[in-house]
Amino acid sequence: MNGDWQQALARAKAEAPFLARALDRQPDLTALLESGDHEAALEWARKAGQGASSTGVALRRERLAYSTALAIGDLAGVFNVDFVMVELSDLADRALDLAINDAILRRVEGADLRGMIALALGKHGAHELNYSSDIDPILLYDPETLPRRERDEPGEAAQRYAREIVRTLSENTAEGYVFRVDLRLRPASEVSPLAISTNAALSHYESSALAWERAAFIRARACSGDVAAGEAFLDAIKPFVWRSSLDFGAIDEIRRLTERIRSNYKGPNEVGPGFNLKHGRGGIREVEFFAQTHQLIHGGRDPSLRLRGTRAALDALAAAGRIDTDQATALGEAYDRLRVVEHRLQMVNDQQTHALPAGDALESVARLDGLRDAAQLIENLREVTDRVAVEYDRLLDVGSDAEPVTPATTSLSDRLHALGMAEPDRLAERITNWRDGRYQALKSSAALSAFDAMLPDLLEALANADDPERAILRWESVLSNASSAVNLFRLLEARPGLFEQLMAVLTLAPTLAEDLGRRPGLLDTLIDASALDLPGDVDAIAARMEAGDAARDYERQLDRIRIVTGELRFALGLQLVQGVHDPLDIAAALSRTAEAGLQVAHRAACKEFARKHGTIEGSELMVLGLGRLGGGALTHASDLDIIYLFTGDTSAESDGERPLGGTQYYNRLAQRVSAALSVPTAQGALYEIDTRLRPQGAQGPLAVTLDAFAKYQYEAAWTWEHMALTRARVLVGSDSARTRLDTIIADVLTQTRDPANLREAILEMRSEMAKHKPAKGLLDVKLTRGGLVDLEFAVHFLQLREGIALQPDLSKAVDELVAAGHLPSETREAHDLMTRALVAGRLFAPYLSEEPPKSAASALAKACQCETYSALLCRLGEARQIVAAIWRQTFELKLEIET
Repeated sequence: MNGDWQQALARAKAEAPFLARALDRQPDLTALLESGDHEAALEWARKAGQGASSTGVALRRERLAYSTALAIGDLAGVFNVDFVMVELSDLADRALDLAINDAILRRVEGADLRGMIALALGKHGAHELNYSSDIDPILLYDPETLPRRERDEPGEAAQRYAREIVRTLSENTAEGYVFRVDLRLRPASEVSPLAISTNAALSHYESSALAWERAAFIRARACSGDVAAGEAFLDAIKPFVWRSSLDFGAIDEIRRLTERIRSNYKGPNEVGPGFNLKHGRGGIREVEFFAQTHQLIHGGRDPSLRLRGTRAALDALAAAGRIDTDQATALGEAYDRLRVVEHRLQMVNDQQTHALPAGDALESVARLDGLRDAAQLIENLREVTDRVAVEYDRLLDVGSDAEPVTPATTSLSDRLHALGMAEPDRLAERITNWRDGRYQALKSSAALSAFDAMLPDLLEALANADDPERAILRWESVLSNASSAVNLFRLLEARPGLFEQLMAVLTLAPTLAEDLGRRPGLLDTLIDASALDLPGDVDAIAARMEAGDAARDYERQLDRIRIVTGELRFALGLQLVQGVHDPLDIAAALSRTAEAGLQVAHRAACKEFARKHGTIEGSELMVLGLGRLGGGALTHASDLDIIYLFTGDTSAESDGERPLGGTQYYNRLAQRVSAALSVPTAQGALYEIDTRLRPQGAQGPLAVTLDAFAKYQYEAAWTWEHMALTRARVLVGSDSARTRLDTIIADVLTQTRDPANLREAILEMRSEMAKHKPAKGLLDVKLTRGGLVDLEFAVHFLQLREGIALQPDLSKAVDELVAAGHLPSETREAHDLMTRALVAGRLFAPYLSEEPPKSAASALAKACQCETYSALLCRLGEARQIVAAIWRQTFELKLEIET
């Protein structure tokens, strides 16, 4: 194949920063591309990962090389769009397969690689992946054949493998990433584990799957892992996807599915800056839905229509006489052109974007595409999208005479009775009354129509809740505070996964439900797939809080801190509900969020305070974090334990129009920082700030100098205050001040202590705590004897006695004490289990004296990597026995464990 390779390389280097960097990083590949030897270039890309230190590194190098070679070949006109999509999809297959094998073999050396299945869905399943695409696999496992260690249960092993697979592919390292992995298409994703057993999945698709799942499986393909088992599974669920007959209700459901695309799209309708090639009118999704809708309607009786690829499906529909040949050709050509431009957009910065940029960026995309300018690109795309829109408008006429059904009290009562709801007549009247104008959001006919469309799914979800009445109350709270029910209902109907997430929040997590009731706008955080990604580092979170013009106005800055913190805390709670991340990672992310908020609040408060009082040269306010904040492992219910300190001379005076002496200045500034995080604003409250760990406690000043702090710690502090210092971490302060404070803390913690006195003081303190703060129930993993507090006390005793393992992160301290022979090897496992139970329990079981509802108990168990709630209680009991043994070994004292 011939092509203009030099021009393609020139355009790539000039218009696509990602490709320019990729070419610089891979000079050997660049030389092959310059010579036009595309076959050698692809072969080089396939081998780019050879000799890498790990599977993850190898895949990242192969992916970078492939992205580069395919992009240049595409720009040169040598690789057509179908070739590029197939190659990218095959790369995803290989990557998933290698990640699966790597996860299993690192756990079970020499294992027979069977029993772990990856199904490709969406564009991946259709061999139509775009240039910078997520992949949406469903991970299944066969409990009978899955390799595992003897002590591992099949489900436990499968979840471990699933987490490793996602990490291997999705983690963004110095080498980049392979593919972002989204597992939310799995059955009942709001409560199900990351990997589902084949039997459980079959049961779901045979009994409780939704219409959108049928559409998703049109393009499903067994792509990696145990492919033979995957193909057998897909054969088994064919009757679910391809039905021999279709009733009128299902046809209407398909019509609503197609209408949702446009009703949910909020961007420009005309091609130009901001227009979304995927979701916009006449875009990629409309071509795909056009084909899939006809496939769902007719594919049950005509197997020739059961094809995965969009163009192949259009051609098959034309051959079967279901659409005109001209339609198939026009839509197919439009689809190819839209996908080509989509790839151009994504080549620029390797981002999954579908929206046309503005200004020079759009001109750059046009030149990358080989066109004269942006105007020519827009004109070309307008012709393409207009053709698609005309055909799609005709599709929307299917069943369009159907009117929204207003639920009459009688029929609604019957429906509620069939669902097993208590007092169905009373509840039917209550639901009907939602429509009587009491809710502002339900006053328009459009809102009522959208509400009726999603009501059946809502009723079914409420009926399946452990406590339907409580779930209804939470739903009414959302409804009463929602500013636009039309958008809310259409969004929920258009995004079944979002609907499932919402109902999981309302039924499983009281804390999140209450947050959502107060701020329905939190639903907006779920629209983007990144809602299920862990937030970045502290600096990245702080940048979000200081984005835009928030930093120009103090009150607006405080609101912005609360908005971002609320969104992140809600998203992290949702991630717990969805089971997409380990609770230990959630705890760390909650801590990063609080630390970012503290830093931004500190900067804003200092700036605002200086407006009146000026600054004191050569001094600063520092913040020391303790407890779970210092250890970097917060829960959704955590207070922030902090100590304020300042540097410099107390006799100094600030230089503002209202000067203050050093001590008064920093104590008032510390009050301002605390208020910035704790006082409610228009966006609500944020954190409870606890400063009682400061020198002399509540009787002492809020902020003291470093010298005063050091003197107090050396001469007057109690043992429990030194125990608290083992988890101290400087959160705010210059490098030099941090170094000085770290040195003070290290000197205090490593001073020589009498082991007997230390033991006596710690045991007395724990005894007093047990008297005044007894455990509230079996799930009170913090205060129950043998729980986290007992483990922490033992760790702190060893840290202070030995002067080692002085890590604020308790898990790292445990690891060092285990390595030094002071704790048994199973300590870390016990610590992590109880910490997971603490973090997840704050959402699923906040009322410690009560046993959580069945679904919440199940979700809690899964978050703690246990198959069942009873298994979780059993493992917690074992963990407490481990702590009791540690207590006996460390303090030579028996610890009574209640059962």
